[in-house]
Amino acid sequence: MATLRYIVDDVDAALPFYAALGFELVERWGPPFAMVARGDLTLWLSGPGTSARRPMPDGAEPVPGGWNRFVVEVDDVGPTVEALRAVGARFRNEPISGPGGTQVVVEDPSGNPVEVFAPGRG
Repeated sequence: MATLRYIVDDVDAALPFYAALGFELVERWGPPFAMVARGDLTLWLSGPGTSARRPMPDGAEPVPGGWNRFVVEVDDVGPTVEALRAVGARFRNEPISGPGGTQVVVEDPSGNPVEVFAPGRG
């Protein structure tokens, strides 16, 4: 099992996005925090007001975004892309195929990247 924390701007906006990726709500601790899970992955969504959003000793503030991401493996990227478009997701690229399969990078409502990947059939 793995647990990741993503910094988000709005937990309520993030929940439909992750539901479209097949995550289910595990726990909700008021407006600023939720836990969602898909298989062996639990994702902590930390919004404004959580301890994870407090400034660091040097003043740096945790914010969403970047390029590090987790990968959600699916059988076919197409239907997942359609489900994400239906909830207004923003894509960083169109699906691309390579020797290992097909991938697309999509952002949650706060700008955190998630890779949707379908392995090749070879």
